[in-house]
Amino acid sequence: MTIIPHRRRDDIDWLRVLAMLVVFLYHCGRFFNDEDWHVKNLETSHIMTLTMAVVNQWMMPLFFVLSGMSSYYALDYQKLARYIRSRLKRLVVPLVFGIFVVIAPLQVYLERVSHRQFQGSFLQFYPHYFQGCYGFGGNFAWMGIHLWYLEVLLVFSLIMLPLFICLRGNVGVTLLSKAARAVREPGFIFLLAIPVAIMEYIANIPALRTTLLGIRAFGGWSVLPYLVFFSLGYAIAAEARLSAAIEKQRIAALAVGIAVTVIGFYLVESGFSIADWFAAILRGLNAWAWLIAILGFGSRYLNFSNRFLRYTNEAVLPFYILHQTVILAIGYYIVRLDLPITAKFFIIVTFSLVTILALYDILVKRVNVLRFLFGMKLIPPS
Repeated sequence: MTIIPHRRRDDIDWLRVLAMLVVFLYHCGRFFNDEDWHVKNLETSHIMTLTMAVVNQWMMPLFFVLSGMSSYYALDYQKLARYIRSRLKRLVVPLVFGIFVVIAPLQVYLERVSHRQFQGSFLQFYPHYFQGCYGFGGNFAWMGIHLWYLEVLLVFSLIMLPLFICLRGNVGVTLLSKAARAVREPGFIFLLAIPVAIMEYIANIPALRTTLLGIRAFGGWSVLPYLVFFSLGYAIAAEARLSAAIEKQRIAALAVGIAVTVIGFYLVESGFSIADWFAAILRGLNAWAWLIAILGFGSRYLNFSNRFLRYTNEAVLPFYILHQTVILAIGYYIVRLDLPITAKFFIIVTFSLVTILALYDILVKRVNVLRFLFGMKLIPPS
């Protein structure tokens, strides 16, 4: 296996920051697409619906690929016990804080008020927050609403740990080396979409569709394909020739992603009946092609750092924790205004972005208690 030099991958940091920006804009648009959400605008937009459907194909898969890559580098310089402790601190603490304090409860409150299922203030609602489980007729957001990603990532990080350790041994090194040699051939890298398609097909089995393994309430995907994306991210970071193959085939991957997206949406819009196995192949190939393109262009053009990257990379996790609650709190009032959708969208984006950055820079970043609650490293005493 080719060893990657022990240096920080700036392209991973850039892609993480840019992916967070996409998620932010995506959630700002959720008021206006044709799917149900916590708070909705009376008028919806077909363009917004179509755009978000395209982004859905790769947005959260990208996060899990990047998380898998980060896991490889974390295990590279952390001992096993420290790795587990850091994951628990970085993921469990903000998850519990978000579930029980303001982050998730306020979102549930705004949804109940918006859907006329509750009348009164947030303080009056809070005792009712613990009545029943959200998603099952109750209010308690056991998955943290948008913080589900932290919960799923924690589970993945722990259950995949034995495999990741094995991949560092002789057998794992040999397997990754063989895979890397195979995908250097033009087009062969797209075969890595097969395990994604298999998991997508399994998740669509009728017996699983309504279970935690099958429901698509997690960023438009079920958790099974995410496990593959997470594992692929680890493999990409572990084997330099995989990264090189991805960068080399980025343009072809972009063409494939665009083509499969157009074909898929044409079939859906035309009302064609698509077999589950064929739909799984299309979706797996589409997502993986977009990921190859994104990772490849990132590897090619984003290997540099500056003050902006260092600031925003540290802010990504607190920004993620705060963003949807702030968006909903602001959007709840903006959607009531008599304005075009475009104007409402840009108002929500602007005010939400300013509010989140102000909360982060003025409070979270500078107060050690809040840094701890938001999964950040503490500021050492001077």
